[in-house]
Amino acid sequence: MSRIGKSPVNIPSGVNVKLDGNVVIVKGSKGELSQDVESCISITIEENQVTLSRESDSPAHRAKHGLYRALLNNMVVGVSEGYKKELEVIGVGFRATATGQLLELALGYSHPIVFELPKEIMVSADTQKGKAPIVTLQSIDKQLLGQVAAKIRSLRKPEPYKGKGVRYLGEEIRRKAGKAAGKK
Repeated sequence: MSRIGKSPVNIPSGVNVKLDGNVVIVKGSKGELSQDVESCISITIEENQVTLSRESDSPAHRAKHGLYRALLNNMVVGVSEGYKKELEVIGVGFRATATGQLLELALGYSHPIVFELPKEIMVSADTQKGKAPIVTLQSIDKQLLGQVAAKIRSLRKPEPYKGKGVRYLGEEIRRKAGKAAGKK
């Protein structure tokens, strides 16, 4: 049973939610997002709340009820506040530089990796002496931001022995002990 779907989505001031057939359009100070909603979910917009209801209690409709409510809430938060993900590049000689929509990473391979980001995402790379470079990604689209961050992390996942690689800021890596010294 979807408990998430039952709770209404609060619309903060400065955010406009419009229903155009089966498409929900959310406009805010940071931008505009739209989402196609299936016909089994009906949406009603009151003063500063959006409520969703489903046509039946079938498992598929219950799942979509919670899904579309969560997507709509993410859109409202995205256009009003925005989302941010930070990645740490840990390793000797590992570097990150951002120019426009291109992110250039030196991750211990024989060549630098040039990653082209979608236009909806803003990127910055902060390098301080003695600290690991931090790549900051910002966007209003939570789904796209998570997908791009996961793709960058997959270029060099953190390994369990030394912890080298690209990881989310604050991510805990399970470390393994190296091989034991020679036995006597």
